[in-house]
Amino acid sequence: MDLNWTPQERRFREEVRAFATDRLPADLRGKVMKHRRLERDDYVRWHNVLADHGWGAPNWPAEHGGTGWSPMQRLIFEVECFKAGAPRLLPFGLSMIGPVLMKYGSPAQQAELLPRIIRVQDWWCQGYSEPGSGSDLASLATRAVRDGDVYVVNGQKTWTTLAQYADRMFCLVRTDPEARAQRGISMLLLDMHAPGVTVRPIRTLDGGHDVNEVWLQDVRVPVANLVGEENLGWTYAKYLLGHERTTIAGLGHCHRELSILKDMAAKARVRGRPLLQDSRFRDRITRVEVDIMALEMLLLRVAADTGGVPGPEASVLKIRGSEIQQDLAMLQMEVAGPDAWPYDPEWMLAEADFHGPGPEMAAAAGAGYADMRKTSIYGGTTEVQKGIIARMVLGL
Repeated sequence: MDLNWTPQERRFREEVRAFATDRLPADLRGKVMKHRRLERDDYVRWHNVLADHGWGAPNWPAEHGGTGWSPMQRLIFEVECFKAGAPRLLPFGLSMIGPVLMKYGSPAQQAELLPRIIRVQDWWCQGYSEPGSGSDLASLATRAVRDGDVYVVNGQKTWTTLAQYADRMFCLVRTDPEARAQRGISMLLLDMHAPGVTVRPIRTLDGGHDVNEVWLQDVRVPVANLVGEENLGWTYAKYLLGHERTTIAGLGHCHRELSILKDMAAKARVRGRPLLQDSRFRDRITRVEVDIMALEMLLLRVAADTGGVPGPEASVLKIRGSEIQQDLAMLQMEVAGPDAWPYDPEWMLAEADFHGPGPEMAAAAGAGYADMRKTSIYGGTTEVQKGIIARMVLGL
């Protein structure tokens, strides 16, 4: 395959760069580039800026309100927006439940729900993991019992990302307790504001509130909110996870954090010289930069060979993307030096403008290092991904 940019792709890249420069709100860019925490309205604002321009669903086909872009265009868009300092696009609707509904959802579900995802009129969250049932999803215990035209759901979900903002959840439930583990699971679309839904925060190492536990007590879900067929939810869950793991590769994020790392190393001083001039540290930056280039080539190859619908290749992307993101976070913390460790989480919410290479990014570097430990766990642990590769690629 030819991995060189065509003239049309170069023009598209310039178009995206110009758009991000002109339309990305300056306060959002400042928050992202300084690793400040983003609130619900920050994400919604950026989604609506894109939607106003017709770019609200870059990975969707045109018939569902998307851009109809090629895999190469989607990659260019992601990388250039991240480099410009744009917030990430929320994956729960656009990259996870959206593609599932397009493939397996009913016409009524598609007509009602897909348009609302583009402008985040519905904020989705993922109800997969449970206490004692994370990487081994087939052991989930949340039950859904049919009662006429509704399912009554009872159980608990955990590590539910940004559930405190969510309007809806795509939820895996057990509908046939007598069936073999994977065969008795269904996928329901659940209203997070329904009676019986309780969200409780889980505070993470960086002091943030990104994940939650969600309690479901006699939650009534219309049968019309069943995705596909009853007891075939495992098929839909695997399809969704392939899309999730590809986004976890985080190529755009890696490009942006590499740029921030270089800027930090240029400002930091060691024995009176910029750290970036230290040959040993520069070699470490070069190695991670080469890793990012290799990840980009792999992602392009997967997109071209699979049409954007990955199989076991998603596991390879997930592993390498997770490792590179952790490497970048570690290098940023090393550049920040001793100031990076005793960070104050409240600093992340402060509006003060700090100056100098140390204090400006130190707290964010320490928090980012702690937060990035999760990338090799969520979406399926690295060990699980290696098992998938062994079975599906190596035939072991």
